[in-house]
Amino acid sequence: MASTTPPDRHTLLHGTDLLVVYREPVIPPKPAPGQPGTHSDFIPTEPELFIAVLADSRIVAFNGHVDLGTGIRTALAQIVAEELEVDLEQVTMVLGNPFEVPNQGPTIASATIQITADPLRRAAAQAREYLLGLASQHFDLDPSSLSFKDGCILPAAGSRDAISYAELLHGKRHALELADQVQLKPASDYRLVGRAVPRVDIPDKVAGKLTFVHDLRLPGMLHGRVIRPPYTGHDRGDFVGSSLVAVDKGSVAGMPGLIQVVVIGDFVGVVAEREEQAAAAARKLKITWRSPQGLPRFDDLEQALRKLPTERRPLLEEGDVEGALAQAAHRVTRTYVWPFQLHGSIGPSCSVADYRDERVQVWSGTQNPHSLRADLSRLLELDEGAITITRMEAAGCYGRNCADDVGADAALLSRAVGRPVRVQLTREQEHGWEPKGAAQLMDIEGGLNADGSPAAYRFVARYPSNNAPTLAMLLTGIVKPSDIPFQMGDRTSVPPYRYPHREVACDDVPTLVRASWLRGVSAMPNTFAHECYIDELAQLAGDDPVAYRLRYLADPRAAELTKAVADRAGWEPRVAHSVPRIVDGWYFGRGIAYAQYVHSRFPGFGAALAAWVVELKVHPKSGRIVIERLIVGQDAGLMVNPAGVRHQVHGNVIQTLSRTLKERVTFEDGLPVSREWGGYPILRFSELPDIDVMLINRPESPPLGVGESTSLPGAPAIANALYDALGVRFTRPPFLPEVVRRTLATAETARAEAIG
Repeated sequence: MASTTPPDRHTLLHGTDLLVVYREPVIPPKPAPGQPGTHSDFIPTEPELFIAVLADSRIVAFNGHVDLGTGIRTALAQIVAEELEVDLEQVTMVLGNPFEVPNQGPTIASATIQITADPLRRAAAQAREYLLGLASQHFDLDPSSLSFKDGCILPAAGSRDAISYAELLHGKRHALELADQVQLKPASDYRLVGRAVPRVDIPDKVAGKLTFVHDLRLPGMLHGRVIRPPYTGHDRGDFVGSSLVAVDKGSVAGMPGLIQVVVIGDFVGVVAEREEQAAAAARKLKITWRSPQGLPRFDDLEQALRKLPTERRPLLEEGDVEGALAQAAHRVTRTYVWPFQLHGSIGPSCSVADYRDERVQVWSGTQNPHSLRADLSRLLELDEGAITITRMEAAGCYGRNCADDVGADAALLSRAVGRPVRVQLTREQEHGWEPKGAAQLMDIEGGLNADGSPAAYRFVARYPSNNAPTLAMLLTGIVKPSDIPFQMGDRTSVPPYRYPHREVACDDVPTLVRASWLRGVSAMPNTFAHECYIDELAQLAGDDPVAYRLRYLADPRAAELTKAVADRAGWEPRVAHSVPRIVDGWYFGRGIAYAQYVHSRFPGFGAALAAWVVELKVHPKSGRIVIERLIVGQDAGLMVNPAGVRHQVHGNVIQTLSRTLKERVTFEDGLPVSREWGGYPILRFSELPDIDVMLINRPESPPLGVGESTSLPGAPAIANALYDALGVRFTRPPFLPEVVRRTLATAETARAEAIG
């Protein structure tokens, strides 16, 4: 891929010897379909650019999303190069920087290739057709008699020399407004899209070049540290933004390198010449806080979730659920509880800000550049036009970590001292204050008819969250704590199976603790409930789990994928837990699960389809679980870069195994205590099983987002395998050894009471 710095925006908007495809700004700005909007007062006055063909035949392409380590920079470049008939190396992607790229919302929901790449692809195809028209005039030949080769156009007969894009554009400015309908290249002619391509971001990282915001150093740069309030991880309550009593600045007077102590409401920070000096001052600074009152209790997570004030939001009502349940031969009511979890970014969030002359530039690892700019505008009382966000690589997030928070911290401290300031959070601050992946409660009422078919399905999900405002805005009092729920509980809330009578609803509730989206959002817990429940129905019906799913899956593609994964695993039909296998105290089991990630407000849109088969062994006395074999299938339609898709699947599998087997935030006295890796263990590479990935190739189908779907079937496949091994249902991840032992003990007590 081309690495030469692209021309500045003024040149692209006004220069000659180039071709641009643009779109007039939408006022007020609208994000991509299905993406949340941003509270913004910014009125764009310049067009949004998508494609620029330069005088040297290089291509610059623009997309509003960012690359979070998922490889979208590479895949987007493949799309552009394919449509413009050039080599991948000729394309430079510009991602995420708000003044340069379209506002397409935050980088979430696996939506980049599926959604936000669409206008980019159309722009590239439109540019190709325009260049073909110029060449047709140049050669005085019909466009059908011309062909493309390496950024040039030539007569098919080869009777005349080819002409380059640069020659066709020479001497003029060519500007095309993005068309709604464009002649796209047929998939049958693809030469780059659908081919495995190495990620273009890796070489600079391997060579140690500046790519990560943590490594950025500016002339005259200072270092800052923040001191957070005692209500760790909470953003709701009267104490938020009003708990500071006093700061004894004299306690750090004369410390080496100290520049300034900054206090605004509950926001406290120090700035020093060197990082270790800032850290020392932050530790020594004496601060008096009021103790937070009224923190929620987490001793019983289910009850804590049930006590929240709720507003029920019906999503789907079909048939007569109550009547069907009244006539069911066997009623089955279940509750599933998902824990709070961390994004667990390996590197604590970091940002650099330079505030001067009533303007600020922020270098950030944000996945929400436009939203961050809008927040900084309110925080600093600056016009958004005076705020530049330069997006750099950072530690992964897959949701919302503290990247935006630390950017605001750096901006406040830089404003206070008038010099560039770098702020890096501590591990305790990152874990303690990141917006947690929300806990979730799922209730299901259903049952079986006499013939073993599903009778009905009533599903209610309770997902506590708000929009997790940028922390400095809360601490300084710019915004007030909010009880308004963020309606995110409806992702994959509708099961994929043909239940003749269905009711699906969300109980929208405020936060218990600062929470936001984490990979899979509510779809991961919802799928856990759906897939554990259908597995239980199959067992009660005396049927094989795969056969039962195939009988009631509504989507033929879903059935095809599920069967293919089962076949790949060598699945032998039988009822779950009907043939127990025990060797040297280890109980062996297998499980299957299927899901499609459905994003956005109900009814939303579907991303990739995924299925897992898990083979495991579990030791009841110790509670230890070992995943021995894992077969994962995914149907993502057209795969722009199959290598990138495979990388995404592997990453999803590793993270999902960790979340299912190990990860949960623990609390004491209403505060999270999982503030370092000892208190929040994650999966080790030595614990990984063999992973067999099967990618369904559908080049004729539109591409579907791959970032989230693979994670969804993981937890229920493991839970179903545990049932096959032990004959006990596990309804509350993570499946830690103590959870396994306690669940087995509870089941044994229940059996004894039933007998006695």
